[in-house]
Amino acid sequence: MTLGVIMLIHTGFDRAEQMARHWNDAGCPVDIHIDSNVSRASHDHFVSALSDLSMVRFCARQRCEWGTWGLVAASQAAATMMLEEFADVSHVFLASGSCLPLRPVQELQAYLQEHPDTDFIESATTSDVLWTVGGLDRERFTLRFPLAWKKHRKLFDWFVTLQQMVGYKRKIPEGLVPHMGSQWWCLTRQTLDAILQDPNRPVYDRFFRHVWIPDESYYQSVVRLHARTVQSRSLTLAKFDYQGKPHIFFDDHLELLQRSDCFVARKIWRDAEVLYKMFPQPVDADRLGAAPNTGTVDRLFSHAVERRTLGRPGLYMQSRFPSADRENGVAAAPYAVLQGFDDVFPDFKSWLTERTGAQVHGHLFAKDRVHFADESRIYRGGLSDHPRLRDYNAKMFLTNLIWNGREDQHCFQFGPADSQEVQWTLAKDTNASIWVISGAWSIPLYRSGRSASEVRAEAARLQRIESKFLKTLRGPHAHARIKIMTLAEFIETPMDVLQTIIDDIAGHKGRALTQTPKMADLTGLADFLQELRNQGMHPFLTGDITQGNLRKAQAKPRRKPYIIAQK
Repeated sequence: MTLGVIMLIHTGFDRAEQMARHWNDAGCPVDIHIDSNVSRASHDHFVSALSDLSMVRFCARQRCEWGTWGLVAASQAAATMMLEEFADVSHVFLASGSCLPLRPVQELQAYLQEHPDTDFIESATTSDVLWTVGGLDRERFTLRFPLAWKKHRKLFDWFVTLQQMVGYKRKIPEGLVPHMGSQWWCLTRQTLDAILQDPNRPVYDRFFRHVWIPDESYYQSVVRLHARTVQSRSLTLAKFDYQGKPHIFFDDHLELLQRSDCFVARKIWRDAEVLYKMFPQPVDADRLGAAPNTGTVDRLFSHAVERRTLGRPGLYMQSRFPSADRENGVAAAPYAVLQGFDDVFPDFKSWLTERTGAQVHGHLFAKDRVHFADESRIYRGGLSDHPRLRDYNAKMFLTNLIWNGREDQHCFQFGPADSQEVQWTLAKDTNASIWVISGAWSIPLYRSGRSASEVRAEAARLQRIESKFLKTLRGPHAHARIKIMTLAEFIETPMDVLQTIIDDIAGHKGRALTQTPKMADLTGLADFLQELRNQGMHPFLTGDITQGNLRKAQAKPRRKPYIIAQK
């Protein structure tokens, strides 16, 4: 197979030349688009510098403003030339001048050869994933955006407000479902040719011409009309901060990029000499065919965003000094809230009761009824299990439950399928210890036996609810003791987490664990989650679930070694 590369360039021509030569030397045809904003002198000098390369082409130039149609038109022009001039190209990879290959091209070609009919493009519907930054998700498709936001911000905002006031709405072309995702894709020749030759292309082009940031939605949407197999992920590592701006990788990120196993990274600082010297890495036979693994990178950047937006515990900046909560604790005694544990361990309630001796309730805020520890209809203090009586004042229901049993340690299960009225109470209560395994709701959906297409809407609903709860827990007014981990993080070290929970609930009465409770069978969970992505629903709260860490989780944990000192 032959891999063709499209490069979009507007600056950093020295590094862009270096990358073009790298792709060309590996046998990849390269089609380059240079922004028409670039001066003629710079353009001619760059073209002349690459004139010795036989497989490098330059397509017609477009004016490329951020968030406008020009970026899509540029890739269309380059893709058309690529398919016309290089008949042996089987896959086309979209890159920029600031992209840096991390692994050798041979490994990327080998990986694509193992997936000959698969298109790699991040593609998720706006209704399923809360990715958008700036307040516009569905509206970016139903309003008109003829102005460049970066150059005409006030006029841009005024025009959006005017359309909202008059109730203007554009009609989405029939049969087209808007999707969004990273603009860096790798498509098969068949799919890309079908997109460019589609008889309805003029209709789609006319529609997306006035969509906001169309390079993040055009191919992501139309690929669903033509692709045989879509893997909803990019082969390019690109990270964005909480404001939607791309992270720039510096020399300090060397070890992080080495661990990512990604084929290409973006955006690389043009003066990162160490990165450009160390990458791409040499061919590794053990790594040949290995899929990109962004789990470590995702966790690190997630923690960095939390540090950036929330600061460190106990360290207050003037710009984010929190308002003091005047409540002196909601409940009368400490209690624990456990989310997701009963999904991972079906017999978790009885196991925890045996290990701690605490009052371990089921889902107190379940929508069918209140599941008290003894499953009684009436609990201490005359508390009824009727959900309407509980939801009349959920906060006072919780305070009464703890007050009437304050001589015992209480803990209960919670989840996105439960009534959520009490989430602010839990987050603000200093007596609460909250343990969350995000994404654990995927396990009951997987074990239900239904296909990903059948449960997609339910998975998206549960993820939206859990995402809102996590945002509450991470807010400035959350004073509970909170521990949040993804499902992927938890199954890597379940023993340590469970031991900490035992110690927190039982105190000095807790015993050292020798084994975890029996875990649910998660053998096919990784494939199920990938199929959800392929269906357009991205389960980002589960973390990076792979067959490898699932096998590790199902294996019997080893006992820690110890040394007996001899006198």
